[in-house]
Amino acid sequence: MNFSALLEQVRRTPESLSIPADWGQGRASFGGLVAALVYDVMRNKVAADRPPRSLAITFVAPVAPDTATCFEAEVLREGKAVSQVLGRALQNGEVVALVQGSFGAPRPSSVSVEAQPAPVLEAVEGSQELPYIPQVTPEFTRHLAMRWGLGGLPFSGSQSREMGGWVRFRDQERVETLGEAHLLGLVDAWPPAVLSLLKGPAPGSSLTWTIEFIQPLVSVTSDQWCLYRAQIEHARDGYGHVAAALWTASGELLAISRQTVTVFG
Repeated sequence: MNFSALLEQVRRTPESLSIPADWGQGRASFGGLVAALVYDVMRNKVAADRPPRSLAITFVAPVAPDTATCFEAEVLREGKAVSQVLGRALQNGEVVALVQGSFGAPRPSSVSVEAQPAPVLEAVEGSQELPYIPQVTPEFTRHLAMRWGLGGLPFSGSQSREMGGWVRFRDQERVETLGEAHLLGLVDAWPPAVLSLLKGPAPGSSLTWTIEFIQPLVSVTSDQWCLYRAQIEHARDGYGHVAAALWTASGELLAISRQTVTVFG
């Protein structure tokens, strides 16, 4: 099942959905997909004129693939312009992921500040492809296309604080406008930037993740490339702090991300 098909399924049966093993990431399911499924259930609790502004995601425990998972959401507060919503993913009655979301309608304001410009990278055609390799790369990468353009590869012993390049979904037959749920998948597709500092393979995973969407969302279709850049701000004691952003190919900002990642090496 592709990303969009899983989103459609969670709308039909949020109380019991099993994430296929081909969306695996080590012993867990791909975090970007887990967050997207929880978010999609949350989105249905809020009026359409209140788009998502920010999500705070905590991966409480590994979300096992091929295991019945319940996705649920509740509205904590409905204000005049902002709705606060809490979403959860549960397996065997225990919480495995939490998402707190803020949805807000636009309001008049005299404040207007343009985003920082996107980084300038080599064109997609000239960038190094990151292929899906069975038993080597995470299973979920079979569904996403990536081209390396910035910083070091994982476990390369790089000294660069940056990592990034181009990303899109591999399934080009479904040319649809991507929503915030899809952007969660694109942003989280990249490995934690701190892994590039290591000289040999070691596991690493997201502990917490905050993402903010730039509204109104710029239209992007599934066959278009997006540009991603992550910057390591600090790392010590097995934890790294990484700031990142996602842009359209033409340089329009789509989302701003921050993650605390665990590194076992």
